[in-house]
Amino acid sequence: MKVRIGDNTIAAGEPVYVIGEIGLNHNGDVENAKRLIDVAADAGAQAVKFQKRTPDISTPEHMKLTPRETPWGTMSYLQYRYRVEFEREQYIEIGDYATMRGLDWFASPWDEPSVDFLEDLGVVAYKIASASITDTGLLARIAATGKPVILSTGMSTFEQVETAVDLLGTHGLVVLHATSTYPLPPEEANLRMIPTLQQRYPGVPIGYSGHETGLQISLAAVALGATVVERHITLDRAMWGSDHAASLEPHGFENLVRDIRVIERAMGDGVKRVFPGELAPQAKLRRVLA
Repeated sequence: MKVRIGDNTIAAGEPVYVIGEIGLNHNGDVENAKRLIDVAADAGAQAVKFQKRTPDISTPEHMKLTPRETPWGTMSYLQYRYRVEFEREQYIEIGDYATMRGLDWFASPWDEPSVDFLEDLGVVAYKIASASITDTGLLARIAATGKPVILSTGMSTFEQVETAVDLLGTHGLVVLHATSTYPLPPEEANLRMIPTLQQRYPGVPIGYSGHETGLQISLAAVALGATVVERHITLDRAMWGSDHAASLEPHGFENLVRDIRVIERAMGDGVKRVFPGELAPQAKLRRVLA
């Protein structure tokens, strides 16, 4: 089964679809968002992803009045959410910029009005964040768009994943293995879930959304057959904000994409043969000919 997003095809045997997760790492600044788009494009990724919220709806009630220390002073958590949220004109600006740089762009909507907001902007796909996997109203609204859907499965039981997949359907669906620990320790990566998901949903592209600090786990996911790799990107891991510490800086993201492309070339087709490069060593070293 192949899933088409923009000009890219997601399936086994196709180039790994690499997503630079910008999320809120722009810290509410359009110029930061554009610089992060440049990071993804310069590295050779195919997409960037943002997050879209209607803060009054998506912010849990018990968190709305919680004080938050920010670069703009102390404010409530709800005020902070509004402070870092892009509105329509800003999304048009960064979306056009991503398109100009040759990238697909889309977002994770955290509430149903945000789906309508993104539909109005003509996004090519939707990403469902792990935190939203149990929001059946949101999932149904996304499914109704008919757009491709990328589903992250962190902080979830297999039963919750099954319910979400049943609601979304498998046509146009990509499922990402994820563990929602920030940053992710290796012992919680559980990469063997990738073949488990491949067996459970044959034909559905399976990928990996990582929150580790290095590259090794994401590269191992590709070797296990991940067709999508999503990683948070930042301009500087020391920047203020909750996701920067579990993100890759520009050089690290560039190295990730480079190494993914090497692994793709190295995987081969599993058919044993004598390669052209082996002929000279064979002639020189093999004493007994078959």
